[in-house]
Amino acid sequence: MHTIEFLRHPAPEHPSAHLWAVRVDGVDLRRRVADATRALWHPELADQFEDQEREEEELLLTQHAGLPTTEFAPAHFLTPKDSTPVLGCSCGIWGCWPLLAAVGVTAESVTWTGFRQPHRPRWGTLPLGPFTFARTSYERALASAPTLDRDPLEGEQPGTCS
Repeated sequence: MHTIEFLRHPAPEHPSAHLWAVRVDGVDLRRRVADATRALWHPELADQFEDQEREEEELLLTQHAGLPTTEFAPAHFLTPKDSTPVLGCSCGIWGCWPLLAAVGVTAESVTWTGFRQPHRPRWGTLPLGPFTFARTSYERALASAPTLDRDPLEGEQPGTCS
């Protein structure tokens, strides 16, 4: 079983609004998505930046943001569905660049699988997951999500997850 943490943090442009952040096995889900999409993005981003390596990595890490807590109640993450948004777009409009996953729920577990980017159908299912969580731990993490004073990715060192 995997572990999950749900966190809330201020939205970059609207500090009074909060976004959901998700960590799977201690790693921010956005970092996992960056790793899963790096090779897919590479042909599109080749020779696009002055400092290619640094700026490409920054784009990969900031391609998604958390979902707004005002629009996505905790029950959203416990509703079985084939296309559940688990991350939104960093522009502030979550549907602009969502990360979708199939969420399966049983009495014992919650599973996230079939991650995809609907605006890049040619990417297919991303090499991410599946992640299966003990339902009691999942519900506890969702119900007791702490509110941070900043985005948990701020200050982290760039690089891939383990």
